[in-house]
Amino acid sequence: MDRSVRYASSEEILEEIRNKQAYICDMDGVIYHGNRLLPGVREFIEWVQKEGKRYVFLTNSSERSPMELKLKMRRLGMEIDADHFYTSALATAGFLASQVPHGTVYVIGEAGLINALYEAGYSMNDINPDYVVVGESKTYNYETVIRAVSLVRNGARLIGTNPDATGPSEEGIVPATGSLILPIARTAGVEPYFIGKPNPVMMRQALKRLESKREETAIIGDRMDTDILSGIESGIDPVLVLSGVSDMDTPNRFAYRPRLVLDSVGTLVPNHKNMEQGE
Repeated sequence: MDRSVRYASSEEILEEIRNKQAYICDMDGVIYHGNRLLPGVREFIEWVQKEGKRYVFLTNSSERSPMELKLKMRRLGMEIDADHFYTSALATAGFLASQVPHGTVYVIGEAGLINALYEAGYSMNDINPDYVVVGESKTYNYETVIRAVSLVRNGARLIGTNPDATGPSEEGIVPATGSLILPIARTAGVEPYFIGKPNPVMMRQALKRLESKREETAIIGDRMDTDILSGIESGIDPVLVLSGVSDMDTPNRFAYRPRLVLDSVGTLVPNHKNMEQGE
């Protein structure tokens, strides 16, 4: 009796991913770099739209609102409705509203985060808030850190919109939420709770927006520690693309692996000129 195990080829896995009914897709490093649309993205978006597949662009950044992301994509030559964008700001606001409805918050972050919290029924409070929330911020300074530490030590819960230590910018790598929140957490002596990827909370909310089951969905991203880990911990097939921060050797540094590794999202389009890199 033959007890050998047959493993699926990368071509078979690619076809399986192509047949998914829904996609959760990261943005920076997958869709664009800064203000440059990446190769194959236009073909990918046109393909999912033509095939009637459901899709949402999921970003750990909390700076921009879905409308701002829609306008950015328009500037890059792509017309996508705002309801196809889901940010860590929206996920954070939704989570807080489910925990403490109509609560109060002290925010270190940009307009995308503040507006999401307002829309979720939260009000700003720098005296005795329920939560201190930290996201990417251009106004981060020593005074805001001191204020946040005082509020947390007095009982406010500390929330980070995402755990990313760094993020890309036009000038290069810059500190992101995971780095900005660290002085507050260490000084206050608490551990922050992060909402964004790889937290399954954000993935469940994305599936709910897509009205899709996890078996019917794939997540596409360029980071092993957020995108790919999100898929693995949520039971969603993860696809790593090499158009961002990862290369073919990157998965070897982790204890888990993506289901498939591709040059770019364009490789998912049938008959695309780039071939997949394999599992």
